[in-house]
Amino acid sequence: MQELGNTQFFKVETDNNSVKKILEEVYRALTEKGYNPVNQIVGYIMSGDPTYITSYHNARSLIMKVERDELVEELLTRYIDNNQWKE
Repeated sequence: MQELGNTQFFKVETDNNSVKKILEEVYRALTEKGYNPVNQIVGYIMSGDPTYITSYHNARSLIMKVERDELVEELLTRYIDNNQWKE
Protein backbone atom coordinates (compact mmCIF):
# COMPACT_ATOMS: atom_id res chain seq x y z
CA MET A 1 0.00 0.00 0.00
CA GLN A 2 1.29 3.46 -0.92
CA GLU A 3 2.18 5.82 1.92
CA LEU A 4 0.32 9.11 1.45
CA GLY A 5 2.50 11.16 3.81
CA ASN A 6 5.51 11.35 1.49
CA THR A 7 6.00 13.25 -1.75
CA GLN A 8 6.21 10.98 -4.76
CA PHE A 9 8.83 11.60 -7.43
CA PHE A 10 7.79 11.91 -11.06
CA LYS A 11 10.58 11.51 -13.59
CA VAL A 12 10.05 11.59 -17.32
CA GLU A 13 12.87 10.46 -19.60
CA THR A 14 12.53 12.33 -22.89
CA ASP A 15 14.60 13.57 -25.74
CA ASN A 16 14.12 17.29 -25.08
CA ASN A 17 15.56 18.25 -28.46
CA SER A 18 12.90 16.32 -30.35
CA VAL A 19 10.10 17.70 -28.13
CA LYS A 20 11.44 21.21 -28.68
CA LYS A 21 11.61 20.70 -32.45
CA ILE A 22 8.09 19.30 -32.56
CA LEU A 23 6.74 22.25 -30.57
CA GLU A 24 8.55 24.66 -32.91
CA GLU A 25 7.07 22.98 -36.00
CA VAL A 26 3.57 22.87 -34.53
CA TYR A 27 3.82 26.51 -33.43
CA ARG A 28 4.95 27.55 -36.91
CA ALA A 29 2.15 25.61 -38.63
CA LEU A 30 -0.52 27.05 -36.34
CA THR A 31 0.81 30.58 -36.86
CA GLU A 32 0.93 30.18 -40.64
CA LYS A 33 -2.69 29.03 -40.66
CA GLY A 34 -3.74 32.07 -38.60
CA TYR A 35 -4.46 30.31 -35.31
CA ASN A 36 -3.38 31.49 -31.88
CA PRO A 37 -0.73 28.81 -31.23
CA VAL A 38 -0.76 29.22 -27.44
CA ASN A 39 -4.52 28.71 -27.20
CA GLN A 40 -4.46 25.76 -29.58
CA ILE A 41 -1.55 23.98 -27.87
CA VAL A 42 -3.10 24.53 -24.43
CA GLY A 43 -6.40 23.17 -25.72
CA TYR A 44 -4.65 20.07 -26.99
CA ILE A 45 -2.69 19.53 -23.77
CA MET A 46 -5.74 19.99 -21.56
CA SER A 47 -8.16 17.88 -23.58
CA GLY A 48 -6.02 15.44 -25.55
CA ASP A 49 -8.16 16.27 -28.59
CA PRO A 50 -5.82 16.38 -31.60
CA THR A 51 -8.27 18.53 -33.60
CA TYR A 52 -6.93 21.55 -31.72
CA ILE A 53 -3.82 21.16 -33.88
CA THR A 54 -3.92 21.78 -37.62
CA SER A 55 -2.91 19.02 -39.98
CA TYR A 56 -1.06 21.64 -42.04
CA HIS A 57 2.62 20.68 -42.46
CA ASN A 58 1.84 17.41 -40.62
CA ALA A 59 1.64 19.29 -37.29
CA ARG A 60 -1.11 17.10 -35.85
CA SER A 61 0.81 13.90 -36.53
CA LEU A 62 3.97 15.40 -35.08
CA ILE A 63 2.44 16.52 -31.80
CA MET A 64 0.74 13.16 -31.32
CA LYS A 65 4.19 11.50 -31.29
CA VAL A 66 4.89 13.16 -27.94
CA GLU A 67 3.07 12.46 -24.69
CA ARG A 68 1.20 15.47 -23.33
CA ASP A 69 3.14 15.35 -20.05
CA GLU A 70 6.36 15.65 -22.08
CA LEU A 71 4.99 18.78 -23.74
CA VAL A 72 4.13 20.28 -20.35
CA GLU A 73 7.58 19.40 -19.01
CA GLU A 74 9.32 21.06 -21.98
CA LEU A 75 7.18 24.20 -21.77
CA LEU A 76 7.59 24.53 -18.01
CA THR A 77 11.35 23.94 -18.22
CA ARG A 78 11.72 26.68 -20.84
CA TYR A 79 9.54 29.04 -18.81
CA ILE A 80 11.60 28.46 -15.66
CA ASP A 81 14.87 28.88 -17.58
CA ASN A 82 13.69 32.11 -19.21
CA ASN A 83 12.54 33.56 -15.91
CA GLN A 84 15.72 32.55 -14.08
CA TRP A 85 13.95 30.68 -11.29
CA LYS A 86 16.80 28.18 -11.00
CA GLU A 87 19.53 28.80 -8.48
